[in-house]
Amino acid sequence: MPETLDFYFDFMSPYAYLAYQKLPGLADEFGLRLMPKVIDLAGTKTAAGNTGPRNVDIPPKIRYLKVDLQRWAQRYGVDLIFPRSLESQRLNKGMFFASDRDMVSDYLDAAWSLAWASGADMSDAAVLANLARGLGWPEAEFLAFVDTADAAARYEASSLEAQNRGVFGVPIMMIGDEMWWGNDRLGFLRDFLLERI
Repeated sequence: MPETLDFYFDFMSPYAYLAYQKLPGLADEFGLRLMPKVIDLAGTKTAAGNTGPRNVDIPPKIRYLKVDLQRWAQRYGVDLIFPRSLESQRLNKGMFFASDRDMVSDYLDAAWSLAWASGADMSDAAVLANLARGLGWPEAEFLAFVDTADAAARYEASSLEAQNRGVFGVPIMMIGDEMWWGNDRLGFLRDFLLERI
């Protein structure tokens, strides 16, 4: 069984979107099994003691971040359009529906694309229905699932597992107990992997 590269993310995070552009290729290059792990970012930050304002609530910071994000998107050669909503709970919970169907990779590609490459409202039922349809899933079944107690419990368990490993934000990548936080730390992750060859 290949060694695991754990990737903690929330679809609300543009930096997690950017990191995902590189992580599958990095995992393949070094023979790792990429394990995407969706978490509730807001709850995880609170659990870690980060109770400060959100980036979007700090006008000078969000202005800068939007410029920074475009720089990264240009470097990676991908589109990045700020979505109409950062309410990601339902899209996040859809990961478990995808997992049950062994379609996590397909779901990640489609969900990241609609949220950050297209700027769609990730909380909108019509957007979610279109996502399900594109993946060949019954729309009503998918929409019902993301609002179930089962989806909520699995989402909470995933977030708690992350918190127990010391996760405090996203994107966080982990190999064993080694941790890298942020899209801008992928170079350090690569260095770590190269040093082990």
